[in-house]
Amino acid sequence: MRQNWRRNTVVATMLVLVGAAVFLNWKYTGDAAQETGTKILGESTLVAGTETDAASSGTDAAALEEDAVYTGSDYFASARLTRQQARDSAIDLLEKAASEEGADTSVLNEASQSIQVLASYTLTEAQIENLVTAKGYKDCVAFMGNDSISVVVSTDSGELSSEDVAKIMEITKSETGYSADCIKIMAAN
Repeated sequence: MRQNWRRNTVVATMLVLVGAAVFLNWKYTGDAAQETGTKILGESTLVAGTETDAASSGTDAAALEEDAVYTGSDYFASARLTRQQARDSAIDLLEKAASEEGADTSVLNEASQSIQVLASYTLTEAQIENLVTAKGYKDCVAFMGNDSISVVVSTDSGELSSEDVAKIMEITKSETGYSADCIKIMAAN
């Protein structure tokens, strides 16, 4: 009984710390962007290149913004944002499940493990993206799953040579431990 109490306390403390870290990251990142006058990702000025307000956002503006998000380097920013929003949503659900009154110990353990897995995916993806761009590629985004990973790379030509694929494959294999058949590498068009 005492060991269950300790374990529940540790899990609850971890969840509170993760929540606090997410909140502080959001708060200080938003404040820093506002203080420097820079735009925050997701604002219409960044996405579409023109300022629009809620009253003038008709179907033409929405179509323009959607097209602008998924072309060129904006694809990479949009993909990273979508990936992070999905992870944040999953973590939020896991935290809610773990914080419910009378939550079973197995639910708490599973929630804690899932949060740790998502955090490790995020770190591994960021490491791969940094290493690939360090090799001279324009941009890169990685999407990691339980047993596979996809890496999308931007090049000047819009194509990847077999040498490019080999470099990126080596980076991905060394960072994830996945075999080559679990890794998908593609060029952004």
